[in-house]
Amino acid sequence: MAETRLSAFTSDNARTKFLAVYQRTFDRVWPADHDRLDVPTSFGVTRVYRTGRPDGDPFVLLPGAGGNTLGWHRHVTAWGRQRPVIAIDPVGEPGCSTQDRSFADGRDLAHWLDEVLAALYIDRAHLVGCSYGGWVALQHQLHAPGRAATVTLLDPAGFGRITKRFILWVVLGGLAGLMPRPLRRRAAGWLRNATLLDDDLMGMALVSTGFRRRLPTPPPLTDDELCQVTVPTLALLGERSQMYDAAQVAARIRALMPAAHAEVVPDAGHDLQVHSPHLVTDRTAEFAARVEAASRAASERPAEPA
Repeated sequence: MAETRLSAFTSDNARTKFLAVYQRTFDRVWPADHDRLDVPTSFGVTRVYRTGRPDGDPFVLLPGAGGNTLGWHRHVTAWGRQRPVIAIDPVGEPGCSTQDRSFADGRDLAHWLDEVLAALYIDRAHLVGCSYGGWVALQHQLHAPGRAATVTLLDPAGFGRITKRFILWVVLGGLAGLMPRPLRRRAAGWLRNATLLDDDLMGMALVSTGFRRRLPTPPPLTDDELCQVTVPTLALLGERSQMYDAAQVAARIRALMPAAHAEVVPDAGHDLQVHSPHLVTDRTAEFAARVEAASRAASERPAEPA
């Protein structure tokens, strides 16, 4: 793939404007107690923020398409009371990472993520992926498994082809984001798009228009691929997801993924992370704790006599 396919800002001015808004927003919404790391990988330098408790297997957060660390601002403080939290600005997305090699497919994205985890000396992590980030987490399980203790998927991509309905929802949301604040907030109800109510995220969305994203489109995951994902997995799906029929996707996950639990969140759309932040925070934390408790109990159980 040609290097012209790298994601990038359209100009130095666009990048400068973006980073200024990013930093102001970050300083306002992110926990003050954090470490900032720039991790070299074979695809580019990856910006990572570490916060929360110093001990325990961390949550590793992967945002959706066009997103970055700031999309997790509602969740990170609560999660950080329980364990370390690692928030990633993915290479190829608008954020503070830089890209110098293109991604051909999901395998490349899996290896990029594994390089980040290896550089941070993370042997066990609870991966949490929203939309595109959920697809990346699944690709990691398919092509570089072994580091994940659990995977939590928030209305993940990869469970069907991108439909015209979904593209229209994204386009209309983008247009609504340009409206004055009162009209934008009214449009949030019409479009079932809770992100339009978040002034911080909408400010980031506006300056992200100067970024050209060039990452692989997720192909639909096959039945054989889903059967290969044996790590404990929690899938939270928006009942009114604009991406797919959530009930059908939940049934497929339950039937094919041997260690998965799927829950359809009432009245939520594809942006359930913003629509239902407390539910997402609580379910994710409870799932990780439950799996860890079961693992400890199993390790303490006396061996069966031969």
